[in-house]
Amino acid sequence: MSLPVNLQISRTHLLSRKKQTLVAMLGVTFGIAMFILMISFMKGVNKFLEDTMLQATPDIHIYNDVKTDYTRTVAGDYYKSGELIMIHHPKPKHVNLNIRNAELIINDLMQNPDVAAVSPHLSTQVFYNYGPVQINGLIDGVDIMQEAQLYGLKEKMITGRVENLLTSNNGILMGQGLTDKLNVRVGDMVNLATPTGTFMRFRIEGTFQIGIGTIDNIKSYVNTASVQQLLGKDRSYITDINVKLKDIHLASAYAKSFQTKYAYKADDWETSNASIMASFLIRDVLTYVVSITLLIVAGFGIYNIMTMTINSKMKDIAILKAQCFARKDIIQIFLSQSLVIGVLGALTGIILGFTLSYLLSQVPFPKNENISLKFFPVIFEPKHYIFAMMFGIVTTFIAGFMPSVKASKIDPVAILRG
Repeated sequence: MSLPVNLQISRTHLLSRKKQTLVAMLGVTFGIAMFILMISFMKGVNKFLEDTMLQATPDIHIYNDVKTDYTRTVAGDYYKSGELIMIHHPKPKHVNLNIRNAELIINDLMQNPDVAAVSPHLSTQVFYNYGPVQINGLIDGVDIMQEAQLYGLKEKMITGRVENLLTSNNGILMGQGLTDKLNVRVGDMVNLATPTGTFMRFRIEGTFQIGIGTIDNIKSYVNTASVQQLLGKDRSYITDINVKLKDIHLASAYAKSFQTKYAYKADDWETSNASIMASFLIRDVLTYVVSITLLIVAGFGIYNIMTMTINSKMKDIAILKAQCFARKDIIQIFLSQSLVIGVLGALTGIILGFTLSYLLSQVPFPKNENISLKFFPVIFEPKHYIFAMMFGIVTTFIAGFMPSVKASKIDPVAILRG
């Protein structure tokens, strides 16, 4: 028979059992809606955690690893034909955390077209003193403009500007949580003391909030020279070099290259946060497993409904076959019913899933001074909706195909005799 006739029969079957059709469609709808809601929310959480992680981690961290025996470094006193020369040095008797010829390495890194920023780094533990209040914390000596480019510090300033540090010899930028604990603000003077007993006095030029309590509650930025003075070191003393790339996905390859070239340990951001990256993968897998299970359960619901529909239509099928309806016609009739349920269920599921995701993205996140998050993180990616649509249709196709094939094999004579 012709396809229009088969589709008309299919339509009649669907409308004659409206409740069964609606239940089957709702199974697909809620399965897809929950899939979209879960994947959008979990991806949003992962994106927020990744952004937060990258705010505290450079793309590549170059440093002198005390566990590694380095016997060579980059020559800092000359170039040859515009290229860096590697020279071998005698094995030192004592481990020195200082990066030799850091300035030369930094200049060479800045020549790399894939490098966006290079920030020399020197840090030490300190005691913050303001009147009777004393807090243990950390102070970083940096090139503030490079550091700002590395971590997007300008956007995280609560008061003051990062540029203020350039015009102040004794300026300091402090974490917002730290200033709250000390009960200080911009313009106040604070005393810093190192564990060795060295003291310095700084004026607060601004406050920042990274959104990570373990940073905002203890960390401050000053010019590199100030930390070198606190430690009693010369102007060449640098312990770390942090690198930001234009494409973070190149970090792993460049870390290996830099380690070979400069003979210092170089860790990329994924290596430094391996456990966090593993948790991202685990959450993604869990989300897909649960969501796909929901869709498969919905598929079984459609399978059961199609099977019951076929069992209740045995005589109708026998009459159709007696009137010269071929096997493919029977398959078309019942398979088209399943596909209609799948397509309508998938479309309504996508709409419902988007609506629920949008509503969740507008829910205020509980206020927390340690987390810079205003609303629940949700990501809207078209590929999730396309995947949900295709998976919903494929699931219902398979759920409807098996009963349809079974219906096409019915012997009309045996049914009519019975």
